[in-house]
Amino acid sequence: MDEIIDTVRGFEGVLELAPTEGSAFPEIAWGDHFFYYAPDGRTPEREQPYATVVTKDYPGDVASDLGHPDRARLNIHVGRTAFTELTGEDPRAASTTADLAAVDIVLPHPLYRAQGWIAIINPGVRTRDLAVRLLRQAHDDARRRAARRGRAGGPG
Repeated sequence: MDEIIDTVRGFEGVLELAPTEGSAFPEIAWGDHFFYYAPDGRTPEREQPYATVVTKDYPGDVASDLGHPDRARLNIHVGRTAFTELTGEDPRAASTTADLAAVDIVLPHPLYRAQGWIAIINPGVRTRDLAVRLLRQAHDDARRRAARRGRAGGPG
């Protein structure tokens, strides 16, 4: 996961929020990572991150079984079309019976599938390259949205 995080940090215009103990962020977010397209260095006010890395279960989000050491979930907004291509499922359909705690495979996000989010727990040999491609695409999509909105500092 560290290698993937380092790769995203190298994307032009990326803003990473990585809350730590003593920061202004709630304790539940400490140790997690949130990635935005924000070349001006300001957190977008009306946008969600395009990717996150979570290192623990959150209230209401325990299906990935992140309560064990050395488990983390990469979440990427890929859109509904790519979601279907990657998972073979309709993102708006009811939750699947997939093992949402399985590692190194593309899974529907346990909570945000309808919005076109996928999840990969502990990306490894099978999913690392795909994860990087999806992260680049999500970053580029966020850049294009910022340009359409006229967000300051964003190249067209």
